[in-house]
Amino acid sequence: MTAGHPSTGAPSDQAAQLYERISSDQALTQELFRQALQDPSGTLARIAALGESWGLPVDVEAIRAHIASLDDPESKQWLVKARGGL
Repeated sequence: MTAGHPSTGAPSDQAAQLYERISSDQALTQELFRQALQDPSGTLARIAALGESWGLPVDVEAIRAHIASLDDPESKQWLVKARGGL
């Protein structure tokens, strides 16, 4: 928990908020996708670090669980390409 950014829900809620924030930035989304092709585990760590810096702290397991629960074509493509670290 970061000062000024109290935890507002379950890790899955925060993971969903983090996913939405990343998804709204096309350049960041593409950068993370490219990184995931080479370093899936490093990408998950980077996403967790982004969440921490944005006041949405989540662990890698919550990120994995959220991505696995998605049912949209772009996320499924990301999962197929980056399956090794997820």
